[in-house]
Amino acid sequence: MTTPVLLEVSDLVKHFAVGGGFLGRAEGLVRAIDGVSFAIHRGETLGLVGESGCGKTTTGRCILQLERPTSGRIAFEGAELTALSQDELRGVRRRMQVIFQDPYSSLNPRMTVGQILEEPIKVHGIVPDQAARTARVGELLTQVGLHSQHADRYPHQLSGGQRQRVGIARALAMEPSLIVCDEPVSALDVSIQAQIINLLEELQTRLGLTYLFIAHDLSVVRHISDRVAVMYLGKIVELADRQALYEEPLHPYTRALLSAVPIPDPQLEARRERVVLRGEVPSPLNPPSGCVFHPRCPIAIDRCTAEIPPLREIKPGHWAACHLA
Repeated sequence: MTTPVLLEVSDLVKHFAVGGGFLGRAEGLVRAIDGVSFAIHRGETLGLVGESGCGKTTTGRCILQLERPTSGRIAFEGAELTALSQDELRGVRRRMQVIFQDPYSSLNPRMTVGQILEEPIKVHGIVPDQAARTARVGELLTQVGLHSQHADRYPHQLSGGQRQRVGIARALAMEPSLIVCDEPVSALDVSIQAQIINLLEELQTRLGLTYLFIAHDLSVVRHISDRVAVMYLGKIVELADRQALYEEPLHPYTRALLSAVPIPDPQLEARRERVVLRGEVPSPLNPPSGCVFHPRCPIAIDRCTAEIPPLREIKPGHWAACHLA
């Protein structure tokens, strides 16, 4: 049985004005997100992948309302976030938390780990008693695999992996239902990455969490995600169940991304087909007409240059934005 939808994003658009013109007037618009739609069910993990600059992080920031969308709808637990005021958002934000990419810059260096974890609990009045808050900090540290003694340390006294565990504990302190994981392991060593991914999976099972997992590493996304959405230049070009996407990708961009992931077996690595893309990613200031991928696509036809392909369901649960899929 399918679990209920926790988050629904419909036709999300975010444009940034670029200044520098005469008298500081806007010279153009960066189309960071251009009509993105998806839903995340309660208790699942949706992986959001793509090259740097494709709009993944901006999508996460719009969901968290750290950036106000240009247009579109974001419904979370039945509430339309784009229609809420800042005061109304405060209560909702407790239920939506974020784990940042860089564990070095996302923690206040002047606060101890205990103060970092205690602050949101105190601000939101979750645990009003000081002694109970101290006990709660110890519980959070234990949950993420640290000792309660780490509460007295400053961030610079911790390793990168330990700092990211503190970042996870800070997100858990709000007792959220959705956590946006913005490339949470890309700044860590490979061995530590596996530990953090395993921790996130364990916490999801134990606490019933829902994740939007933003990443560019397809092997990491494959390990943790239930479904995967592939972004290119502000648009979702493919969305499918993890197994279907990795075994039968329908969009040529997804095929190119997967062909770049190394395979441990040297014989298989030597035999498999390589998809080499020509050119560079176009500028979001001046995206191509028609399909945004057509200037680099190895199978593009004339129709691709003039007509924008809709994201349509090609197979049950498998969506792709390609005229030839």
